[in-house]
Amino acid sequence: MPLWKIYHPVGAFTGEDKHTLSKRITEIYSSVLPKFYVGVIFQEIAADSFYIGGEPTKNFVRIHADHIARTLNSDEARARFLAKVDAAVDPFIKDRGFDWEFHVDETPFELWTIQGFRPPRPGTEDEKRWIAENKPSPRTHV
Repeated sequence: MPLWKIYHPVGAFTGEDKHTLSKRITEIYSSVLPKFYVGVIFQEIAADSFYIGGEPTKNFVRIHADHIARTLNSDEARARFLAKVDAAVDPFIKDRGFDWEFHVDETPFELWTIQGFRPPRPGTEDEKRWIAENKPSPRTHV
């Protein structure tokens, strides 16, 4: 599951911006993951609560993504992923003149459940069903 947390200045994004950006982020993963795996949280941070280098900032966006469903196991995979991230977020962040930072944490797949179900392994029939149904259900294979 990718869970993105986007920390941003108050008023940086409209409701429509958030909706569109969350769809663009979901699209990054749509060829390999069920859409319901992708979560995006927008967290407004007041100017007097956001400091970079010890100084308050009104122009910084920090994005933290937790990955569990897949890991990026090669330099090529990481480069492709980061290019997709840039393409998805640039119109909302870079092109609007914000300073930004992005990082990914990868959590072991074995330490993850969704609604009490252990997610199926990549490429299995169970995962294909989860993608088609866009919801979790009991696994039929181990």
